[in-house]
Amino acid sequence: MAFPIIRCGIVDDKPLAIEVLRAHITHVPFLTLVQATTNPLEVLTHLSEEPIDLLFLDIQMPQLNGLQLARLIAPKVRLIFTTAYADYALEGFEHSAVDYLLKPISFERFYKAVLKARALITSLASTVALPPTTEPNRPYFFVKTETRLVKVDFRSVRYIEAMQNYSVLHLTEGRLMTLQPIHQLVQQLPATQFVRVHKSYVVNLDQIDSVERSRICIGQAIIPVGDTYRDDFYRRLTN
Repeated sequence: MAFPIIRCGIVDDKPLAIEVLRAHITHVPFLTLVQATTNPLEVLTHLSEEPIDLLFLDIQMPQLNGLQLARLIAPKVRLIFTTAYADYALEGFEHSAVDYLLKPISFERFYKAVLKARALITSLASTVALPPTTEPNRPYFFVKTETRLVKVDFRSVRYIEAMQNYSVLHLTEGRLMTLQPIHQLVQQLPATQFVRVHKSYVVNLDQIDSVERSRICIGQAIIPVGDTYRDDFYRRLTN
């Protein structure tokens, strides 16, 4: 059975704790990290631009603690609470958390929690006709412009760039502007061919000419690779 890729986020005021979870995520093929931050308010901004399926959320944080943030984003995002204090476990589960991880977090315990999350997310996805991660069975998709729907062949898309209030598809022949946000476009693309490499960029793997450190060359375009997307991108390149 093919499972959907689960888009993960990490919120923790301790950078070391973020790196532990980041490392665990890279060892699980059905997880991809789309955001990691020490600032819980950044999650709210991110969610307005791109969905997160599963959030690893620290409880004790200044400015806005994990329980307060949970009230703002549930039930849109599945939560796994992380903390060094076992006393918070009951309160965490009262927020419908998938699981509760006590620091330091071993990979074995982490993997057990994400399996629970996958089972829940998969069961919810099966209730809709076509989950966002379903591979399209046709070689094209339609893009909405101001006045019409334009048919676009997947192979013609070199990369997609998110601008302030719109997205630009850079094609083998010209450009196409759409008011659709980039996260909505991603859901229409075959995951085997396209990969998110930055908050503002999606690239066609078949169109990449070269990769140098954290930069992708596609023709004359230089596309940055964001920190939160780097591990998944290089994993996709080598698989």
